Amino acid sequence: MVAVLQKGWGASLLGVTTTGPIMSLMSIFLVGIVFGLAMDYEVFLVSRIREAYVHGGGSGPAITTGFRYSARVVVAAVLIMISVFAGFITAEDSMIKMIGFGLAVAVLFDAFVVRLAFVPAVLALFGDKVSWLPGWLDRILPHLDIEGEALSRQHATPQDLEPDPDDGTAPE
Repeated sequence: MVAVLQKGWGASLLGVTTTGPIMSLMSIFLVGIVFGLAMDYEVFLVSRIREAYVHGGGSGPAITTGFRYSARVVVAAVLIMISVFAGFITAEDSMIKMIGFGLAVAVLFDAFVVRLAFVPAVLALFGDKVSWLPGWLDRILPHLDIEGEALSRQHATPQDLEPDPDDGTAPE
């Protein structure tokens, strides 16, 4: 923001005719909004990695699987948010232009550099230690079964586990 809105580098590309100081509360404003969006991207990414880890295979394959399936969602959400914020750059008011530019650049940097590059790299460096909990903490925390696998196993009967000959899935 300083390079474009104060120093004027590439300002004409954004339609900025006069450069000047950046609003003092801009950094607080940006951090608040970008932090909220970043947590959404983080939940998409890390919850899918955790799900793959719980299903077995170790931390490396879990990171790869989680990234493969959630990166598309994160990229789509980021592109939508960048285009929304970039739309404010076309406004005539310099404050609105500043907010739109700042948010678009901040979301771009946070999502692609921090969430899609730095976070998976740190998870890979820590390996299986990322999912480790001390025994005492594991005992007091509730065990959430979001996918319902424990319930399915609890109510399964031997007949449920055998293929149904009438549905065409039984081996012949």
